[in-house]
Amino acid sequence: MGKSPGTIHHAYINDDEGGALNKERWDSIDYLLRPERPFRFVEELSEPTLHRLVKRGHLAQLILDGGFGSTNGYQLWYRARLPSRTPPPNLVSLLTATLPTEYLQTHGPTKVRELALEMASQLRFATGHVGLTLQLYWPLRSRDESFRAELLRYPGIDLRPAWSHEHRMGTRVDGVHWLNFLAQPVLGQLGGASTLRTRLQSPDTTVHVLDEERVVVALGEGPEAGDLSSGQLLPAYRELAQVLEPWLEPLDLSDTTSLDQPPTYSSLRFTQDEAKRWWRRFLD
Repeated sequence: MGKSPGTIHHAYINDDEGGALNKERWDSIDYLLRPERPFRFVEELSEPTLHRLVKRGHLAQLILDGGFGSTNGYQLWYRARLPSRTPPPNLVSLLTATLPTEYLQTHGPTKVRELALEMASQLRFATGHVGLTLQLYWPLRSRDESFRAELLRYPGIDLRPAWSHEHRMGTRVDGVHWLNFLAQPVLGQLGGASTLRTRLQSPDTTVHVLDEERVVVALGEGPEAGDLSSGQLLPAYRELAQVLEPWLEPLDLSDTTSLDQPPTYSSLRFTQDEAKRWWRRFLD
């Protein structure tokens, strides 16, 4: 937090146009995040209020970042699902936090892991992860073929954010990463921490119990990008993917990014073959 370029000092609250993080906006954020609310389900609200919330698709949304047009890599995004008596299937609340790679280089993976564990200790979650990811601020163009080809070389760089719709994944596991947080129901279906530990034989893998309902699976001391062109296949990542395959989020090819022929997928504008290849990069 602060006013320098490499900090978070700006907030979007619900559907507003954003503004600097002053006392008034901090008070608004505090009110937004309070667990108490005057209703249990949105169906209890007036018809106009219910219609407005259903139209926007979430109960609350908060984005903390570096300000208008900032691409400094620091961001926290929270989206709370609508509490409904009959919630849509697979709809979940979502919390995403990003740090620039410069932070990792300066402070090291141990510091990043400490931050992640501290955050996880204060949250109720079904699944979560920490690792290298590509954060796009604008969709790629169809002619950016060489860049897309480069991305497919590095299996350890997460491209899932390019598909968006993470709030619809339910309790499925969002791929395999450096740190993998697992809770119920997936952890129970895996047989618990002890069973999971016996199924993971890679010397780089550790299973750390957070509490009786939650674990974090670490694949090495720090995140790795891998490189298919030089044989860096990330075997620990592949092993965990094989174990988690029944619970991994499936690839949805129903949404296309344009009317191109053939259609393209995600803001990376992958072809169907490229999308399938990346999604199953640790399984095939």
